[in-house]
Amino acid sequence: MQILERLEVSNTNTIRVSALHALAYCPRLFYLEEVEELYTQDAAVFAGRRLHAQLEKQEDEEWEELFLESEELGLRGKLDALRTRDGQIIPYEHKRGRAHRDENRQPQAWESDRLQILAYACLLESALGITVKEGRIRYHADNVLVHVPLDDAGRTTVKEAIEQARILKQSTHRPPVTDNERLCARCSLAPVCLPEEARLTHDRDWQPIRLFPEDDERQVVHILEPGACVGRSGEQIKITRRDQPVEKVSARQIGQLVLHSFSQISTQALHLCAEQDIGVHFISGGGRYLGSFDTRQGSVQRRIRQYAALSNPDTCLELARKLVICRGQGQRKFLMRGTRGKTKVPEILEQAIAQMKAVLKQVPQAKSLESLLGLEGNLAALYFGALPCLISKEVTTELHFHGRNRRPPLDRFNAMLGFGYALLLKDVMNAILTVGLEPALGFYHQPRSQAAPLALDLLEIFRVPLVDMIVMASVNRGQWDAKEDFQVRGQQVWLSETGKRKFVELYERRKQESWKHPVTGYSLTYRRLFELEVRLLEKEWMGEGGLFGHLILR
Repeated sequence: MQILERLEVSNTNTIRVSALHALAYCPRLFYLEEVEELYTQDAAVFAGRRLHAQLEKQEDEEWEELFLESEELGLRGKLDALRTRDGQIIPYEHKRGRAHRDENRQPQAWESDRLQILAYACLLESALGITVKEGRIRYHADNVLVHVPLDDAGRTTVKEAIEQARILKQSTHRPPVTDNERLCARCSLAPVCLPEEARLTHDRDWQPIRLFPEDDERQVVHILEPGACVGRSGEQIKITRRDQPVEKVSARQIGQLVLHSFSQISTQALHLCAEQDIGVHFISGGGRYLGSFDTRQGSVQRRIRQYAALSNPDTCLELARKLVICRGQGQRKFLMRGTRGKTKVPEILEQAIAQMKAVLKQVPQAKSLESLLGLEGNLAALYFGALPCLISKEVTTELHFHGRNRRPPLDRFNAMLGFGYALLLKDVMNAILTVGLEPALGFYHQPRSQAAPLALDLLEIFRVPLVDMIVMASVNRGQWDAKEDFQVRGQQVWLSETGKRKFVELYERRKQESWKHPVTGYSLTYRRLFELEVRLLEKEWMGEGGLFGHLILR
C-alpha cells in the first residue's frame, strides 16, 4: 500500500460527492482526506478502478460518465453512469461489495452509499435544472440493484451533510476515532489514523486488533559505486554501473533509493520516484547523511499543529524526557546483556550499569532541556565508557573500541558506528517525510547542521537496536577484515566500498527482524516501526498520546 498526498485542482468552495461518502462512513476519514489531504492506493482502490474500467468497456449505449459542479449547492462530482428509464434520468453508482441487509434480509443501501447517490441526484437537479426521482446502486458482489428515492427529506440530508463538511474543513482539530471499530477494519486509511492505538491510549486494557501494515516489502536499493547512474526506463528504475550490465527494477518494487558517494540520478528518475512514493536519499563518500528528496504536498494543517505543539516549552520538555529515558534505558539494558553468563563481570561495567540507573531516576525531574542535556551526556559517557567490556577477547586489537569519536572517525569501530548512524538517520527522515511532518520542527535537538532536528530526535530511539547491537555482534563474530573492509588515511579511518556493502547488508537484514511492541502487543519489523513511531509521536499532540518512546531494549 502506498500513502499519497495530493492537492485537489478544482473549486475549493465545493465539496466532492465522494467526500460526503467518507463523511457518512466516518468524520475522521473525511478529515484525513479532505483537510490533511491524505489518500491511499491499496488493493481495494485498484479493484474499484478495474471494475469501472470493465464497465466502461461494455457495449452499453446508455453508459455515460459525467462530471458536474454546482456552486449553488456547493457540490461537485463525477457520476458513474446515467441511464434513462421511462423518460426519467437516473444516476447509477457501482459498488464492488455486497448490499446491506435489513432485519428481513432485504437488500438496502449502506448509509454512506445512500448519501452518495442522493448527493449525485441533488447535483443533477441543481446543475441541469431537472427533477430526479431516484438513484440506483448496483452491488456487484451479490448482483443486487437497490433503488434510493429522492424526496424532500433526502434533499435536506444532503444539504446538512454539505454544511457539516464545510465546518469540518475549517476546523484545526482532527475528529475522534469512531466508536464502531468494525468500520476501522475496512478503512483504507487505518494505517494513517491508527484507531486501535488511539483506543489503547485511553484504555490500556483494550485488546487491539492489528491494523498497521505488517511490512513494506519493497526493496531499499543502495547505489554504492562512485559514478553509477540511476535513470528511468518506462515504469522501471534503470541502474548503470561501470563495467557491469544495466540493471532494471520495477518502480513498484522499490521503497527507497540511497545514493552514496558520487552516484547520480536523472530528473526523469526523480519524477518517477515522486510518482511512486519512492524515498530518495543521499549519503557522502565518507558515510555522512546529506539529505533527502522531499516530495510532500499538502498536509498544512498537520504541520500547523506540529508547530503549535513544539512551540510549547512544556510539551518539548515532556517529549525530551521520554526520549532520554528510552535511549538511556536501551543503552543500560544492552550493557546488562554483557553480564549474562559471566562469573566475573568487569568492575567498570558493573559501575556503569549502577550509575546509569541512578542518573535515569533524575530524568523525570529535569526542569529544562539544558539540564536534560547534561543528564543525557552523563548517560552517554557511562555507556561508551563501558561498551569496550562487551568486545570479545578474541577480537583483533584493530577492531577494539576506546571511546566515541565522530568526524573524522579515528578507529574502525567508530567508522562503523558513524556509517550506521548515517543509514539510520536516512531511514528516520524517510519515515518523517512519508508521514508528512516537518523535519525542521524538533523538540529536543537544536538546528546545528544539515541534519533536521526532528530526525535527530527520533534517531535516539533506534541507535542501540539498529546500529550499536549489529556493530558489536558483527565484531564479536569475526565478520570484519581489518584491512579489506576499511581505508586508513593518516589518523582517519573509513569503511571501504567492500566494507560499506557488508555493513548495508547487515543493516538491511536487521531491519527485517521483528520487535514486539511493549504496549500495543503486536510485532512489526524495524522497517515498519520507523513509520509507526513517527505516527505515535504525532498522536502526542493530538490528544491520543502515551504510546511514543516505548521501544526499549529488553
